[in-house]
Amino acid sequence: MNIVGHNIKKLRQKMEWNQAEVARRLEISIPAYSKIETGITEIGLTRLFQIARLFEVSPIDILLKEEEHPEAVSSDEIIRLQEELRIKDDEVIKLQQKAIELYEELVRK
Repeated sequence: MNIVGHNIKKLRQKMEWNQAEVARRLEISIPAYSKIETGITEIGLTRLFQIARLFEVSPIDILLKEEEHPEAVSSDEIIRLQEELRIKDDEVIKLQQKAIELYEELVRK
């Protein structure tokens, strides 16, 4: 389990929700949510902000290790993390576009 998944799991447990409840609130399947908690699926910016809103925390709270505090993180580190998330989001979008193109190619044949 990665730090993001661990933090999300702790937030879920703090709310006394099960995985099914969180998945329902996020409008995703239970297996999809479970993969987020276990670290199998990395989340993009959109999902990070959606989860942060759901648990009423800052996205930074989800990204940081427990012993780190937001005030201890430099603005350079925050900018680096935001850029990393943006790059991951861009990669996901490109992969989605490629999947659509491949599907359309298959349909045309």
